[in-house]
Amino acid sequence: MAHRPVPLTEVDVRPADIGRFEPLIGPERMAHFRAVADRLERALGGGSVVNVNSTAVGGGVAELLQTLLAYARGAGIHARWLVVGADPDFFAITKRIHNGLYGTPGDGGDLGDAERRRYEETLEPNREALVAALRPRDVVLLHDPQTAALAPGLRAAGVPVVWRCHVGRDEPNEWTERSWEFLRPYVGDVDGYVFSRESFAPTWVDRTRLTVIPPSIDPFSPKNQPLDPEDVSTILAAVGLLGQEGRSSRPQFARRDGSFGHVTRTLDLVGDGRIPTGAPVVLQASRWDAMKDMPGVMEAFARFVAPSRDAHLVLSGPAVKGVTDDPEAVAVFDECVHRREALPAEIRRRVHLACTPMDDADEAAAIVNAQQRHATVVVQKSLAEGFGLTVVEAMWKARPVVASRVGGIVDQITDGEHGLLVDATDLEAFGVAVDGLLGNPAESGRLAASAYDRARTHFLGDRHLIQYGEALAALAR
Repeated sequence: MAHRPVPLTEVDVRPADIGRFEPLIGPERMAHFRAVADRLERALGGGSVVNVNSTAVGGGVAELLQTLLAYARGAGIHARWLVVGADPDFFAITKRIHNGLYGTPGDGGDLGDAERRRYEETLEPNREALVAALRPRDVVLLHDPQTAALAPGLRAAGVPVVWRCHVGRDEPNEWTERSWEFLRPYVGDVDGYVFSRESFAPTWVDRTRLTVIPPSIDPFSPKNQPLDPEDVSTILAAVGLLGQEGRSSRPQFARRDGSFGHVTRTLDLVGDGRIPTGAPVVLQASRWDAMKDMPGVMEAFARFVAPSRDAHLVLSGPAVKGVTDDPEAVAVFDECVHRREALPAEIRRRVHLACTPMDDADEAAAIVNAQQRHATVVVQKSLAEGFGLTVVEAMWKARPVVASRVGGIVDQITDGEHGLLVDATDLEAFGVAVDGLLGNPAESGRLAASAYDRARTHFLGDRHLIQYGEALAALAR
């Protein structure tokens, strides 16, 4: 008899002190934050904001929920986080929907009656468990295609439902339309919608119920907290990426709960030895997802950067078995391995594939933090992108960024002001942009400083929570 996943598990969320934002954002912005939180608490009348998604670790949505819910609870809002139980067959279907919303066919499989039955059958026990777990005056915030079929049953039970879609494409095509046709029966009449960009919402979404909320980062999380250069070098030496140079201490980082942890795990690396200390590094850190185009980054580096520079390329992502809701990760990583093996030896030795173990989310985040802070140039050559948290993470760390001119990335970067934007499929333009920044430290520094200012002003968590608070306060009843 086939194993059935346990429907719904709850993620423990500990409150975080919202007062720590004030030195960064100032007293006036802090007062606005507190006022909106108080208004939402009153509107909920003892109810909770219940978030439901498909994974507790790996990827931008899980990172956002870890951050936002901790600060929401610190501001006095009752916030919960539940994760649906599902199996690989379900996630193969939802990945197909996800890729379709980006405008690609994904694995080319069907989204017909059989897939719809499988999708609904998987989510039905999750719906039953969710309804049983709710209390009067709760509001449910469903995230992405993996949760959409929960909406009709919740609304029938009298529960206000907001559907939050983190992915999308500005211009619809046959694949976006196919995915929206699949999803519309479930989310066509929810109480509210949240998209990262208005252009991502299909035409049938009632604009009076639509709120546009770009994502944000937590500047105090292990992923984004300050690290001095010695800490960065020590972490990267400990995980096996950077030259040792006699370092033997166990690098330390601050956990979300305020305690301190040590980096004890090593990266799963494909490469020819460690990166020499002082060598320029080009980094893309993202999921092993076809839309992130890791193979394209490698090709552009090999053709247009490596021949004239002594730089190293690091393609970094979660351990391929550590993200349960992404069945394509192994295939994308394997493609990168094969592409690397085909490179000339002199270039291949400067290309490193790094998989971060996900057993400890805080430790994994600290490792990525060190990678981003060590990078000479951070890139994000996505073919499509809902937002691209890795872009604003690099901006916050004052790194020069080269990224694709797609989706939410263009809301973060003004080309030539906060970073460089290129056509997503133009390998030469991408390579030339990276090469130019490697060869021009002054321009890299100018872009990096401007990027930091923009991240601090527009993409910290207080702005994100204010927008959610205002939208949910209007909905709660």
